[in-house]
Amino acid sequence: MQNIDLTGKTILVTGSAGFIGSNLVLELLKSESEATIIGLDNVNDYYDVSIKEWRLSEIEKAAAESSCSYHFIKGDLADRAVIDCLFADYKPTVVVNLAAQAGVRYSITNPDAYIQSNLIGFYNILEACRHAEPAVEHLVYASSSSVYGSNKKVPYSTEDKVDNPVSLYAATKKSNELLAHAYSKLYNIPSTGLRFFTVYGPAGRPDMAYFGFTNKLRKGETIQIFNYGNCKRDFTFVDDIVEGVKRVMKGAPEKAVGEDGLPIPPYAVYNIGNSNPENLLDFVTILQEELIRAEVLPADYDFEAHKKLVPMQPGDVPVTYADTGALERDYGFKPNTDLRDGLRKFAEWYKEFYKV
Repeated sequence: MQNIDLTGKTILVTGSAGFIGSNLVLELLKSESEATIIGLDNVNDYYDVSIKEWRLSEIEKAAAESSCSYHFIKGDLADRAVIDCLFADYKPTVVVNLAAQAGVRYSITNPDAYIQSNLIGFYNILEACRHAEPAVEHLVYASSSSVYGSNKKVPYSTEDKVDNPVSLYAATKKSNELLAHAYSKLYNIPSTGLRFFTVYGPAGRPDMAYFGFTNKLRKGETIQIFNYGNCKRDFTFVDDIVEGVKRVMKGAPEKAVGEDGLPIPPYAVYNIGNSNPENLLDFVTILQEELIRAEVLPADYDFEAHKKLVPMQPGDVPVTYADTGALERDYGFKPNTDLRDGLRKFAEWYKEFYKV
């Protein structure tokens, strides 16, 4: 593995107004020194833009107190000219591509958004890395646990075959891994894909179940719990994801030459998950308890009257469960935030943000 010191480096984080991207930028501003951090995001209205604006304002505050310099560019990953200009102007040598159209269910009704952002956008990043001067030392990009589809074997290992996606979103993420492999092989670009498992936490995405449940419960609406509550998810707190990404950024796959004289692709893929799948019904119970504790919901809230067990949704999978052995082995890291601690932080943020 090639160690990369981020001190003084120019780092590009795409999707920097997004949930994981904004938290990564905040962490880099706090923990790194003398780096130049470029954030790129199109700040689209897939969900409530005020949350994205809040995240960006938190970054501005952190940047004011950091030894790093920070620049935000509002632009679209799928716009080749924007990406080419950015690379020409700033010359990033570490690239973290987190910008993507997220969500399994939205991909069923709006496939175009996924092709533009996840395929064309990622291709633009790969091309920019290919032509970059100076050379990009490490490209880290977001994949997803959804690539495992309806694999029966658990926990999911990166050694498993992932040729049967059950959503277009999953298919685009698997495509990213294939494209990255080809570019690593052809152009010797060190690249690492990260398969994230159900990320949650403060200022998260409102289309995620825990956030949507909270909004509905507050309004006195009924929440639907799919697969009759028998889904299991490897819920991973956002701080654990960010710590994992940061460690991976600092360790790039080694460049090497094979017996044929051609590059062995400097390519890797890891799972980042909690390795502890939780039953959805248990998750919702803890969420409700923490919302009451934070006074988002009243103490006498009748939870039973506001939940409905319903069948599985198209594109969903019954269980996600990460084998994180490779991440522990290579980077000495294993996510470990307790579910209740993570949901408590979300509930407290929610109360403050929405002035409950």
